[in-house]
Amino acid sequence: MNKVVEELKNMDVFFIGTVEGDQPRVRPFSSITEFEGAPYICCGNYKEVYKQMMANPKIEICGMTKNGNWIRVEAVVERDERIEAQKAMLEDPTGPSQLYTAGDGRFEVFKLTNVKALRYNFYSAPEEIK
Repeated sequence: MNKVVEELKNMDVFFIGTVEGDQPRVRPFSSITEFEGAPYICCGNYKEVYKQMMANPKIEICGMTKNGNWIRVEAVVERDERIEAQKAMLEDPTGPSQLYTAGDGRFEVFKLTNVKALRYNFYSAPEEIK
């Protein structure tokens, strides 16, 4: 499994930061899956986060595990319009299958590209997640 996906699945909630004009925006997410070896996130195309990612595809993700480790992920999102990618997200236990169906015209998935991920704790230097 992709190491970034594995790390984020160890968190009940992680937070995604986007930019709206000159204002940062952060919100909780819980859906993450691996599709074709890459991490994928999702949202509805009627949400502000969707508009923000379409205007500026650079995002950051941050989350903390119960044992006190946290990760920070820099990435660029790339919209994937394929039904197969949507189905993979909805079939994942973290996917929002109660909210969307593949091809419903509202559900969007994004591949994370240019990923740089670091794991942190209070006792040692950051460790790159590859």
